[in-house]
Amino acid sequence: MWKIKIVLISFMLTIVNLVYAYDDGDFQIWSTEVQEFKINKDLKVALEEEFRFGDNADDFFYHHYDLGFTYSLNKSLNLGAGYRHIYEKKKGKFKLENEPYLIFAYKWEWFKFKFDDRSRLEYRHFEYQTDSWRYRNKFTVKLPFRFTKLEIQPYLSDEIFLNFYGAAFTKNRFYSGLEFTVTKNIRADVYYLLEHTKTGRIWPDVNVLGTKIKILF
Repeated sequence: MWKIKIVLISFMLTIVNLVYAYDDGDFQIWSTEVQEFKINKDLKVALEEEFRFGDNADDFFYHHYDLGFTYSLNKSLNLGAGYRHIYEKKKGKFKLENEPYLIFAYKWEWFKFKFDDRSRLEYRHFEYQTDSWRYRNKFTVKLPFRFTKLEIQPYLSDEIFLNFYGAAFTKNRFYSGLEFTVTKNIRADVYYLLEHTKTGRIWPDVNVLGTKIKILF
């Protein structure tokens, strides 16, 4: 229940921050496209590409490719593994990060609310700094409502980032979004993301308008 409380508290803080979004932090746009292939009833493979624009959505600063596999042990438990190839602008130049990862996800329902608790372990290999390990946990609640023929469904998520060195808790992301079905094989997601990243002793925020398109094969 404590994770549910964290999500609800984060939602209220998000509403407050929306009023000051452009004054307190940068406004960004993130755009993601996923192609998901079903190998059999338990195994899926997904190809993902994402672009991010910062500095009031005027500067292209991030791009990644992602190849991931997901295996369903049962209706509640999923295991996954993958690799992410990242280019991110650092001091005016794009630098490379190679990131293999493992995923463990647990799903359940309660009074028609759908919950998803995903753990992700990443090994971050850099060419310009020391390699490191990072753990991420994303907790999602899908509300038991669907609207219109598009089956629009609202959700809330909170994700924490923990490094295995130095200051452990370094980043938090809160999502508030809408998922919907465009066609039988195309699903979409539009969300607002509030991100806080620890920099020294302060936690500057970033406000993101994100879109995600998933094509199912």
